[in-house]
Amino acid sequence: MSRSEKNRSVNSDEIPLAQRSSTVRSSQLKKIRFLLRGLFITLISFSFYFLFFFNSGQLVLKTQNNDIKALNTSDITLLGHFPYKEALKEDLISVYPGLEVHKDTYKALTEMSSAALKDGIKLVLLSGFRSIELQRSIFYERKSARNQVAIERAKVSAPPGYSEHSTGFAIDLGDGTMRQTDFEVDFENTPAFNWLNKNAARYHFILSFPKGNPQGVSYEPWHWRYEGTVEALEKFKKANNLLMKKSKYD
Repeated sequence: MSRSEKNRSVNSDEIPLAQRSSTVRSSQLKKIRFLLRGLFITLISFSFYFLFFFNSGQLVLKTQNNDIKALNTSDITLLGHFPYKEALKEDLISVYPGLEVHKDTYKALTEMSSAALKDGIKLVLLSGFRSIELQRSIFYERKSARNQVAIERAKVSAPPGYSEHSTGFAIDLGDGTMRQTDFEVDFENTPAFNWLNKNAARYHFILSFPKGNPQGVSYEPWHWRYEGTVEALEKFKKANNLLMKKSKYD
């Protein structure tokens, strides 16, 4: 036997068989522990990820559901209309006998009408301020004559105390060359309406009841409101908040 073979024999015999088997098992146990530790960490990580993102998703969904609920019910107090206080007499200016608007509306309306006329468009002011008493007559007397129940009336006319016209900031406009479209949806096909769509915002007028408005009021292309002052914006804050919520989900 050579020296190297003797050395291998001696080295091998120096480690008892039981000890060598124990070393193998220890190595296998370490591998198993390592795998179990990795599995445990993976399970913990997955649990944390699931709980965090699931709860976050639930929170977002809950928030969206609350917003949608608010979109449907937020501060709409009567048949789709918000309450409005009647304008003070001293804040009103007569445009012509029997028709008044808020003094701030009057100034902006005058400027807008002059600009439209320069473009060959004749805007006609059909209606402005309405007292709560006048609105009561319109809602209960004129509409009831058409055999309409209150819910049907509210789609085309606000109940007394709930009309934008009572603020003096709301106006109804017509086309001076197409008077047959006064207070009709066909007004949307007139040069006046086309001009308003392009230019009314310059004078702080917006369409109050566009198609598909969240208040559920019938489309009224002739009905515009003035929002050029803080006072006016405060008046229509709830209506604008509702419009913004709708835009968020469109």
